[in-house]
Amino acid sequence: MASKKREIQLQTVVNSQSLWDEMLQNKGLTVIDVYQAWCGPCKAMQPLFRKLKNELNEDELLHFVVAEADNIVTLQSFRDKCEPVFLFSVNGKIIAKIIGANAPLVNQKIINLIDEERKIEAGEMVRPQYHEIVFVDSDAEDGEESPCESAEQLYSIAIIKPDAVIAGKSLEIKKKILEAGFVIEIEDKRVLTEQQVRDFYSRIADQPDFEDFVLFMTNGLSHILVISQGNEEQPAWEETEPNPETETKVYKDHHHEVAPPTLRKEKRYSLQEYLERQHVSQLCDVEESIANVNKFIDMFFPDFKSMKNLKLEKILALLRPDLFQEKKENVLGIIHDEGFKILMQRPIVLSEEEAQTLCKEYENEDYFENLIKKMTSGPSLALVLLRDNCLQHWKELIGPSSVEKAKTSLPESLCVQFAVEGLPINQLYGSDSLETAEKEIQYFFPPQQTLALIKPHVTQEQREEILKYIKEAGFEITQMKEMLLNEEAADKIYSKIKTKDFYKDVLEVLSEGLSLVMILTKWNAVSDWRRLMGPVDPDEAKLLSPDSIRAQFGTSVLKNAVHGSSNIHEAMETINQMFEVLVPENPDGN
Repeated sequence: MASKKREIQLQTVVNSQSLWDEMLQNKGLTVIDVYQAWCGPCKAMQPLFRKLKNELNEDELLHFVVAEADNIVTLQSFRDKCEPVFLFSVNGKIIAKIIGANAPLVNQKIINLIDEERKIEAGEMVRPQYHEIVFVDSDAEDGEESPCESAEQLYSIAIIKPDAVIAGKSLEIKKKILEAGFVIEIEDKRVLTEQQVRDFYSRIADQPDFEDFVLFMTNGLSHILVISQGNEEQPAWEETEPNPETETKVYKDHHHEVAPPTLRKEKRYSLQEYLERQHVSQLCDVEESIANVNKFIDMFFPDFKSMKNLKLEKILALLRPDLFQEKKENVLGIIHDEGFKILMQRPIVLSEEEAQTLCKEYENEDYFENLIKKMTSGPSLALVLLRDNCLQHWKELIGPSSVEKAKTSLPESLCVQFAVEGLPINQLYGSDSLETAEKEIQYFFPPQQTLALIKPHVTQEQREEILKYIKEAGFEITQMKEMLLNEEAADKIYSKIKTKDFYKDVLEVLSEGLSLVMILTKWNAVSDWRRLMGPVDPDEAKLLSPDSIRAQFGTSVLKNAVHGSSNIHEAMETINQMFEVLVPENPDGN
């Protein structure tokens, strides 16, 4: 009987407007199951609520309510709807809504909100300024959730720490995250500022070694990820035997259509719990509190909403030899006008094997042999294009693979516009899938690494500008660390000039503060970085290369802002010494 009594007391019944208004006076969080009299509350969620009530042990801060929409004016928009609806009231304000019996989402929502309430009560945080949900009686609202409550939009922030990045663990951690069904919405590599570290790790600021930790986090490259929970069809993380007291998977009952019961249930964990179970949590720190996550998204990715909505893709495009020789500028102008960004380009004379691979779809045609001769007769122009929905847009722009088909289906396409007499094929090529694009880009633009240095005299503001230049130029910052370059370390970078008379002046400049040492990766990285740096003398750079880094941030030959390896062999040797990682030998840079 005691068990039955607890079950009755779990959820307070609210079946009038006056009881609804009274309920809004509750302190802390109130979880409201909205129902209609003809179908009743969602009984399948009660085991989850009972489990949370027992585990969280917050009688003053956590309340559960069932509210009958038929007799409550405020809830009239929910009448005549059969799908479960859960509202979340915090101190009298409805701040969230979840439609559907999504147990993992409801579970995480309650845990996060209770965690916030505890911190607010303890004076550790200020109450977030939530937007109160307004109920609208509209069919358009059916099946929707509050913007911050949908499964795709419940985010976490993860920071892969500098030691993990240096050890090359980032890919492994991201792979584990993706395999668990999470979605990495956006990511970036950067050196965190001191203020960012203090804000993100404020919860451990009272620990005795916190200042050393701040120094550690600001002296190397971190990897910041915004992660969402994905959808319900993602793989399970663990299977456990069903337990009536802790069961959180929602079954089908006579009121609501939900997933059918099975002999074993799938148990999902939060991102933090999952990383702990994968034994990588010490390498990657996670923030899952809704208020904090929103704050840190604004801090790390101020343009997150617009960036997330873009489906940026990279593909390989190719101008065949005749088109490249005769109308290259016309085609490049159209590419620019259509909103594509050319990340990389290079003329390349294809081998017979390469031409056969790219022209495989024509191998049964009578003109195939002539086509291969044309394709190997001179340089083609290979391009890496970037754009929102790039793959599909490029396919639509260039049209079908044959001129005959293009004239019928897409007469305005580039295939028709740039047709070459004697060759009835499209003079432009594009990757047929994103997977193929990745392989083709790696083949035609193999990545190369170089060592780069930002010198101590550069201010923090200037450093951030230089890092922006680096990213906009298409470099990936593979590794990065901030360090004081003593003579031993400087000798590794400046080995060619350490016997020169002026070398002592170089050492003096480097001793003035911390330098930022980086590995930059892209195709043709060594020469592209030297081009971006500009001439050694900033005055000369201002004349010959006014947009270069040294022209804008250098003040003298010694204080010329940046340094880079002279050739691929020097880059390989220096990177191995400075970062103690093996760089594959690639003497040609390709």
